[in-house]
Amino acid sequence: MSFDFLPDKPIYQQLIDRITGDLIRGALQPGEKLPSVREYAVEAGVNANTMQRVYKELEGMGITETKRGQGTFVTENAERLGQLREEKKAQLIDDFIRNIEALGFTEEEIAESMTRRRQP
Repeated sequence: MSFDFLPDKPIYQQLIDRITGDLIRGALQPGEKLPSVREYAVEAGVNANTMQRVYKELEGMGITETKRGQGTFVTENAERLGQLREEKKAQLIDDFIRNIEALGFTEEEIAESMTRRRQP
């Protein structure tokens, strides 16, 4: 099964986003073992070197840990996972605001629309 990738963003970054999204949604759990680089590359339909880069980046971000001879695991560091959740939320909000302001909407219009959407 190959993933669908967007042409305007590096594939490795899209894979990082997919894995971090799975973590935030709870599809991946702290301490869970990830597929091997080769297995995940085949599943995603990408080169193993791309997947290796993804795993290296995730480890550098403190999201995964590699245990020699055992594989790569999601960190069990609840503080780091909480930070990841907050970082992703801030990124999504910033992207939303930047995109909607680019269309000419004011902060007041955005706030009013958000308030209306939250009311039953």
